[in-house]
Amino acid sequence: MSQRGGVYRRGTTWTVFWRTDAADGRKQHTKGGFRTKKEAQQFLTETLAAIQQGVFREPSKVTFGEFLVERWLPAREQALRPSTFATYRGLVERQILPGLGGVQIQQLTPDHLDRFYADLVALDLSPKTVRNVHVLVHRVLKDAMRKNLVPRNVADAADPPKLNRADRDEMKTWTPDELRQFFTGIADHRLAPAYVLAATTGMRRGEVLGVRWRDIDFTARRLHVQQTVLSVEYKLTFGRPKTKRGERKIALDPETIRILREHARRQRDEKRLLGVGYHDQDLVFAREDGTPVHPDYFSQTFDRSVKRLGLPKIRLHDLRHTHATLGLAAGVDAKTMSDRLGHATSAFTQDIYMHAIPAKEEAAADQIADLVFGNTDDDDDDDDDDDDDDDERGRQEGGSDPGEPDEDG
Repeated sequence: MSQRGGVYRRGTTWTVFWRTDAADGRKQHTKGGFRTKKEAQQFLTETLAAIQQGVFREPSKVTFGEFLVERWLPAREQALRPSTFATYRGLVERQILPGLGGVQIQQLTPDHLDRFYADLVALDLSPKTVRNVHVLVHRVLKDAMRKNLVPRNVADAADPPKLNRADRDEMKTWTPDELRQFFTGIADHRLAPAYVLAATTGMRRGEVLGVRWRDIDFTARRLHVQQTVLSVEYKLTFGRPKTKRGERKIALDPETIRILREHARRQRDEKRLLGVGYHDQDLVFAREDGTPVHPDYFSQTFDRSVKRLGLPKIRLHDLRHTHATLGLAAGVDAKTMSDRLGHATSAFTQDIYMHAIPAKEEAAADQIADLVFGNTDDDDDDDDDDDDDDDERGRQEGGSDPGEPDEDG
């Protein structure tokens, strides 16, 4: 079989044509909508190569929406966590199908995607949400290419909106004193021990609510993260941690152990009062009848408590950031903190919490200088006092904290 083709300009875009000579006669194919000649030529080269290798698929009228709904989503349902699948389905139904569902998948171009992303931004969707849509579109087209339905992933050449710092979820943390104020202010709430556990371990919301008594070794002071509570379209379900690193064992401090023991005694009293009406699922943190606490209620209670206590406003997830930031600033190494948080790598932990590490580097610089130049603290006492005065004036005048917040995934 021989083949040849070319590209030509059509209005403001470029069109590709190619012909194939087979036993049943000559066929001509075209595909338009390319923004540049280079883009069109690349598509033609890839198409001719696919024909040569025997992996080319004849033009199909299957739409992007049909491939998504009839093939891609059903194939993903069993492989994904319920919450992740629900997120994908929501993006597909609310954003992707209305904008791209009717376009034939083989006719989809980078220009289609760029206009689609621009329309989403015009509808006041945040750049972060539009980026999430792009990631999903890219994943779908990657699978379509793997199945030889399309010769290339046109999302590679698309331009989704860029994210700046203001578009990212801002990471805010509390000081140790603010954390103590919070613990004191919520001490009488039945879920107070859950917030303490979140702050002293850096566990995620669903991980905290999924802890069972059998997951805690009080003698060894260890907690095994094995179960999470998930909200899928507001319905509760139990799941496993997202990754193998997420299923981890975390050391508990003596005060957290004491609080959990006291909480266990109060929970036993609740069980006795309800008797057979208590739905025992071995959950450490449960509603009065033993059923799981809804993650949204857990977050909303936290938000109300923070407002009532007049503390700086942070999200519940920021207790995790607070734990990591305080630990790194205190000298805990990134590998240990990464293990506690269940991150994929310690490098990821360092990238996320880089703002907590400069203080450690400054201390290291001072220690090395002491070895090289000798201890000069006695000679610099007067200067240090002046610096302290300057620092105090800076704080009174509203000087900014050099530690920039970032986002945890």
